[in-house]
Amino acid sequence: METIAKLFVRVREWQRRVSKGQTMAEYSLIVAAVAVVVVVSYQAMGQDIGSLVNSVNTDLTSAS
Repeated sequence: METIAKLFVRVREWQRRVSKGQTMAEYSLIVAAVAVVVVVSYQAMGQDIGSLVNSVNTDLTSAS
């Protein structure tokens, strides 16, 4: 009976380690997807964002 209990404990510990690794992989995939969206968005709106930042900079400089 003690052997079965030890085996059960080992299986539970193994499942915890596997689920942590799985969670880490899922989070890394989500981060990678967000990074791709950010890069694509910046590529699409890069010049518009640059123009906006320059106009804000000009307005702030002239207001001082």
